[in-house]
Amino acid sequence: MTKKILLAMGLASAMTGLSAQADDDYGSTSTFMDDRFYIAPFGSYLHTGGDTKGFDGWGAGGAVGKIINEYFNVEVRGFWQGYGNSIGGGSNPNYAGGQTDLAGGTIDLQYYFMRDAFSPYAVLALGGMNTSARTGDNSPYHGKGKQQSSFIFELGVGATYELTDNFLLRGDVRYRGNTANALSGINPVNGDAMSQNTDLLSDMVVNLGFVIPLGEKPGAVAEAPAAAPVDECANRDTDHDGVNDCDDKCPGTMKGSKIDDQGCPIVMELRGVNFQFDSDELTPGAKRILDGAADQLVAFPEKRDIEVAGYASDEGRPDKRQYNLNLSQRRSESVVRYLKAKGVANKLYAKGYGVEYPIADNRTEAGREKNRRVELRWMGD
Repeated sequence: MTKKILLAMGLASAMTGLSAQADDDYGSTSTFMDDRFYIAPFGSYLHTGGDTKGFDGWGAGGAVGKIINEYFNVEVRGFWQGYGNSIGGGSNPNYAGGQTDLAGGTIDLQYYFMRDAFSPYAVLALGGMNTSARTGDNSPYHGKGKQQSSFIFELGVGATYELTDNFLLRGDVRYRGNTANALSGINPVNGDAMSQNTDLLSDMVVNLGFVIPLGEKPGAVAEAPAAAPVDECANRDTDHDGVNDCDDKCPGTMKGSKIDDQGCPIVMELRGVNFQFDSDELTPGAKRILDGAADQLVAFPEKRDIEVAGYASDEGRPDKRQYNLNLSQRRSESVVRYLKAKGVANKLYAKGYGVEYPIADNRTEAGREKNRRVELRWMGD
């Protein structure tokens, strides 16, 4: 049983890893600011281990949690699960029909590999559980029962999928270790266990449910209020681009842009603009970022032509370079179409550069992630 559970967890972990790598070309994580509390109801499917003397069962539960930072969530969970058992019947199927109920709670620590519309995670849970077991009416022990409290731990992998800012689907698969002794028989006089197996009980639990964050999703970090400016343009920098208003030839520069010595934008990297796997279809998270960029471009008075440049990482395979070049071109065109649909008046030109012009080391995953990017490049006068 344990081998089956570990195999299932290994497959789930591998699938999660593939999903985390799904965007194989470009995109990077934007600054993470969400720290909301949330509630998370769920339903469960329980696959019992052999020593449990049980059959598969179902259950439900709920959790209250908090987003700590970009990588960690912590939550308190409560659950109930029930399944049929064969306690007191030995190998005789006619004695099956007993019932076991599990009620418990855990404290979970979740580690997120990435935060986006699809967010895979690993989870470690520690807690306690009460097991209430009784034999079936057809057993020689006629419905005798036994209760036992124990410590449990759970290890697993899962993922969330964001449908809206305040509603996410969530599912995970977990290995559960239970310190309760397996009940192999029940005394017909007092209901005590006749014999026990002291091995750790092993079950697999699959949870499906949803997450409801409480409150509004945080947006951009609010800027600290500036000190009252002296009424001289040399002491003012209205657009906060590092060039005073006297010398700034391009007032109102977009936030996050690299500028020249006259305060005019040269290039701006669109962090977090990701695509569906092996596709030019924008993810929901990418669309939110482009919505903000489009609003700034519409409001920005500088209307020079802009090149939308797409770059990919170099995975070291020469046979994929032309493919990545073509894919980066299609993705650049997808960004151009989206920005135009949002009312951007600048002339936009899509250009895919493939693996050319890396900004980091392609020999590391961190470097390859930085090289997968989309940039807005303002063209000449």
